[in-house]
Amino acid sequence: MSPFLLTRTLPEDATEAALRADVQRGLTGTPKTLPPKWFYDAHGSELFERITELPEYYPTRAEREILLARSTAIAAATGARTLVELGSGSSEKTRHLIDAMTGLHTYVPVDVSESALTQAGQALIAERPALSVHALIADFTADLELPDTPGPRLVAFLGGTIGNLLPAERAEFLASLRALLAPGDALLLGTDLVKDERVLVRAYDDAAGVTAAFDKNVLTVVNRELGADFDPDAFDHVALWDAGNEWIEMRLRSLADQTVKVPSLDLAVHFAAGEEMRTEVSAKFRKEGVRAELAAAGLDLSHWWTDDEGRFALSLSTAR
Repeated sequence: MSPFLLTRTLPEDATEAALRADVQRGLTGTPKTLPPKWFYDAHGSELFERITELPEYYPTRAEREILLARSTAIAAATGARTLVELGSGSSEKTRHLIDAMTGLHTYVPVDVSESALTQAGQALIAERPALSVHALIADFTADLELPDTPGPRLVAFLGGTIGNLLPAERAEFLASLRALLAPGDALLLGTDLVKDERVLVRAYDDAAGVTAAFDKNVLTVVNRELGADFDPDAFDHVALWDAGNEWIEMRLRSLADQTVKVPSLDLAVHFAAGEEMRTEVSAKFRKEGVRAELAAAGLDLSHWWTDDEGRFALSLSTAR
């Protein structure tokens, strides 16, 4: 059986330090913000899995449809011997791709969760004994270093997660990713596309209230980890479409004048009634915009696939 290797490039205390820094900066800024990565404790991850099954939330189904239809073409176009997946989680969505990549030697899942990496990696080894798995416990947005594995390499960044980065952050991220690649290596990027505002808003504000619970979970995380006294019931979930920036914003709206204490940061934060705190930006894309952003980072768009309804796209680009 091929080896399962696990490498930690993220310091043990990095998560706590990052949370403290993000909360300090976000709650003292104008407007107030909290980054979406803090939705995802165990309960938040469970809520997100429920969101992906909701009738209103199309991106996961649309991306899966493309992967099912195009994995063989992706494998043929790249000839990749190493597959790197950023934010791999359970590695469930990439199994179609792994199955199609007959010349694949090594799979490199990258995630902050050691338990998710171990569980997914060991399952893959059991199912595919010839596959080497080298998992990285790492933050892929910060100084990522990839192991020495056979080329060419294909980096997969799926789920539309790139849309959670602001434009300047996307440019920096794509440039840093290109720096890790050799000429001829490739990037497979998942991007949600611009579409009817009503469809977009419903996807982030479902009738069952699952997304609202997911949004408020960030408050529970801050309470638990930093001793804050947020009352989730004192905030409403808001999802709106910003047509100028072509992104969805999720916000939490304070229902009353209130002061929230965060003892571990020695913070007392006032919220006015009706004040909104941004918890997520989810940018939506157009093909030419994706092409331009990739080109600016040194990546040339070669293939563009959408689902049958044109809601979501997978793009393949090559490092020059």
